[in-house]
Amino acid sequence: MEEIKGKRPGDPIPSEAELCERHKVARETVRRAVRVLRERGLVVTEWGKGTFVAGAAEGDQRDHHAD
Repeated sequence: MEEIKGKRPGDPIPSEAELCERHKVARETVRRAVRVLRERGLVVTEWGKGTFVAGAAEGDQRDHHAD
């Protein structure tokens, strides 16, 4: 959550490698954390481009699918 706090929709979050280095954790740990953020609709991943803070539309859409 710290990596997306204060960011605007569409802003990129650091790469997996950067997050591993910054938090001194294994790559699988970072992948799991990003997956949870994606499942909660907080970030979107565009493979080959990166992971970005989700906009309101992505978060709202994800919430409706959970119902």
